[in-house]
Amino acid sequence: MLIDGYDTLLLDLDGVVYLGRHAVPGAPEALEAARGRGARLAYVTNNASRTPAAIAAHLRELGVPAGAADVVTSAQAAARVVAERVPPGSNVLVVGGTGLRLAVRDRGLRPVSTALEAPAAVVQGIAPGLSYGLLAEGALAVRQGALFVASNRDGTMPTDRGELPGNGSMVRVIAAATGVEPVYAGKPDPPLHRESVLRTGARRPLVVGDRLDTDIEGAMKAGVDGLVVLTGVATPLDLLTAAPEHRPTYLAEGLSALLEPYPEVREGACGGWRARWVDDVLRLEGDGSRIDGLRAACDAAWARAGQGRVEEDAIKQVLDRIG
Repeated sequence: MLIDGYDTLLLDLDGVVYLGRHAVPGAPEALEAARGRGARLAYVTNNASRTPAAIAAHLRELGVPAGAADVVTSAQAAARVVAERVPPGSNVLVVGGTGLRLAVRDRGLRPVSTALEAPAAVVQGIAPGLSYGLLAEGALAVRQGALFVASNRDGTMPTDRGELPGNGSMVRVIAAATGVEPVYAGKPDPPLHRESVLRTGARRPLVVGDRLDTDIEGAMKAGVDGLVVLTGVATPLDLLTAAPEHRPTYLAEGLSALLEPYPEVREGACGGWRARWVDDVLRLEGDGSRIDGLRAACDAAWARAGQGRVEEDAIKQVLDRIG
């Protein structure tokens, strides 16, 4: 089984384990089975608004095995970044929710809400109801010289209603108002992966996610394997046209692939499919499962593109075949 090659799964949440308040079909069962085979499960999320305990409670409600210690958030990674750069006990202006405030406090720092308290740093994360007033206080503090740290750079976040603005979009308010770019802690930047490894002791981790520009790029930067699942943001078009830093080690429809042998993919062939280039057009021939067709086509597309990217016009036939 695919899971047998790794000691720890570093799992994204939104789009992988759940969408909004609902579990991705089959995800709880697959994760329980993976844990039964000896894998450590760590839930690694760019979401900085909720505490690890609240996230773990939500996961258990969905039937997913999790405790607070199994959750690693970008809020925790951001708090570590701040703690390593400012004196212990410093005031830190938190532009975000409870999860971010708790993470800052756990690092021996003092969360504050106004620039009048002379914060040494401003740390920002997405939170429901994030107000103009708090964003304005953050901008004032950054203008006064405070270190600016953001939990993540996600432009959007997936929900059961569709993609909504993420922290990366909200960060632009303070960045545009001050001309200062933040230090990012979340995926794909290294601090969150470092935080995950420190907390889990992982030696052979597999990053599992649904986004190429965060989960997979983060795995590439860390030099570890990555699995992308098609239950969230990434689409077949995204994969076929992916830049080198966004190409995963494995492709799967969902988490159940962890409990299956991964098929051989070689020279554009996988299962009953064969992908080949004909007059600068990628053609997919044969028959079999949709995911095997995508694996074959991606192998051929990435080999042809090298360090570049395949144009969308060249893969229309493949998309028509696999949907």
